[in-house]
Amino acid sequence: MTEFFHRKIERNTIGFVLAIVAVASIGGFVEIAPLFTINETVEDAPDMRVYTPLELAGRNIYIREGCYACHSQMIRTLRDEVERYGPYSLAVESKYDHPMLWGSKRTGPDLARLGNKYSDAWQVAHLINPRDVVPGSVMPKYGWLMRNDLKMTDLSLHLKAQSDVGVPYTQAMIDEASKDAYAQATPDSPGTGGLTERYGAATQVRAFDGDPSRVTEMDALVAYLQILGHLTEAAYSKPEPEGE
Repeated sequence: MTEFFHRKIERNTIGFVLAIVAVASIGGFVEIAPLFTINETVEDAPDMRVYTPLELAGRNIYIREGCYACHSQMIRTLRDEVERYGPYSLAVESKYDHPMLWGSKRTGPDLARLGNKYSDAWQVAHLINPRDVVPGSVMPKYGWLMRNDLKMTDLSLHLKAQSDVGVPYTQAMIDEASKDAYAQATPDSPGTGGLTERYGAATQVRAFDGDPSRVTEMDALVAYLQILGHLTEAAYSKPEPEGE
């Protein structure tokens, strides 16, 4: 019976095309329909803030070096994940992530709640040689980040590109991007006042790589890692689900 059905439909070109369209439409509907309720499924987070230019530069380095291939940023609602990593991830936390870095493959641990879990010194040591702080680590070394000066001349263009896809950067943020990146990694610079005025008093301002005399790619990546999970505190006000 099945063989007869396949033979019949495969010889009918128009019928076969219509069958393909019907099956594809079902899949498309399942993926597209939830988008019509997006305003109901994405949580409200009045305290949500944008990445600073230095943090955004660090995120770009994180993507450039392929960190997302081994580390997800999506804690699921399972009890063991919540107990290990912290509150499960909310959709609103990725509101300004272009592209998003959720993922499902974990060669290394999930990083969604990594921010301020370890000191800057630990993060730097771990990136220079992971085995110095985690003996069994299989993570590659990224010591060159400490030697590479951060390119800051094009940061305004990066913020402008993010603004074009909906991230609410003001024109002042875009215009002052290079100065703000320098100020965030150089605590004694005169630009820190403008930085905190634009991005908030809670902005982390310090020499992330331990050397305030220059701004390196290490500064940027550590600044990004130290803000993960803290662009909004919405997740910490949600009750933990019962484990499956």
